Amino acid sequence: MRENKRRRETKTQGIHGTFGVVHTYSIFEDIFGMKEAVKHTVEHQPIAILDSGVGGLTVVKQVMAQLPDETLYYFGDTARTPYGPRPPQQVLTFTIEIVDFLLQFRPKLLVIACNTATAVARDMVQQRTSIPVLGVIFPGAKAAVQATKRRHIGVIGTEGTIRSRAYETVMQQLDPTVVVQSLSCPAFVPLVEQGQFHTHHAQRIVEDTLHPMRQYPIDTLILGCTHYPFLTPLIQQSMGPSVQLISSAAQTAQDVRLHLEQTKTRTPSHDAHILESRTTVRSNHRFFCSGDPNSFQTIAQGWLEFPVHVESCPQFSQGVHTLE
Repeated sequence: MRENKRRRETKTQGIHGTFGVVHTYSIFEDIFGMKEAVKHTVEHQPIAILDSGVGGLTVVKQVMAQLPDETLYYFGDTARTPYGPRPPQQVLTFTIEIVDFLLQFRPKLLVIACNTATAVARDMVQQRTSIPVLGVIFPGAKAAVQATKRRHIGVIGTEGTIRSRAYETVMQQLDPTVVVQSLSCPAFVPLVEQGQFHTHHAQRIVEDTLHPMRQYPIDTLILGCTHYPFLTPLIQQSMGPSVQLISSAAQTAQDVRLHLEQTKTRTPSHDAHILESRTTVRSNHRFFCSGDPNSFQTIAQGWLEFPVHVESCPQFSQGVHTLE
């Protein structure tokens, strides 16, 4: 028995060479430790969110509410907003420029918080990067199909989003029996970007713009632009209490949470230091914009309800300034 044991030990040493059995276990432990270190690193990487302007802040607010320990990096292309009336190729170019900028920060997840950019660019962006890329159209479409009782759904959005028929396509795939009515609302984004979403002027514009939609027997209305939740009280007042509003921003935040939980890349919270850690996370958020940082800061602080430092990126305003 002792001889056989010595032979097994010799054979083991021969297989593992000069490392020996004990050292081999150490190597396995090191490899396991490296995997744990990589996982730890991914968990603490930021989530990158981009939009054509301030509209994506509605997604930011929802993500913060559902995932308070995550660090967010946000880019609002306020110098070139709105994207809706622009040609698809131009929207694609702008989106890829911003994505390339955000990728330098090594985010674990990228959210295109612009419906127009999602419709035009999400698939192309996903081909250019190995990290997951989430859009805002599928979450809103899915929630609307689940919510409607009459199978009659309305969609409001920018010219680009409505022209793409992206919401209609997704909802028809989810449920071929639904009837979809779509309406572009080009005046809504400028109201939000100019901070006029609480004014009587905004109320008149919302009322007049939504008049055609009120003629349809819809029971569910998708806010198919992340700027539109800023106008939720006015839109609800115009459509009446019988119409349920679906925010693509809120639904997208749920998708972000589910993705992080399923991939086990959610930043862990530490209950003992919860207040301290969340204050630290809040200070770690970064906000970039291509236009006037002061205007962006005013809207962001009013919406998010905490101080926001905005980093200006004027290099992105040197391209196309006006709509073609």
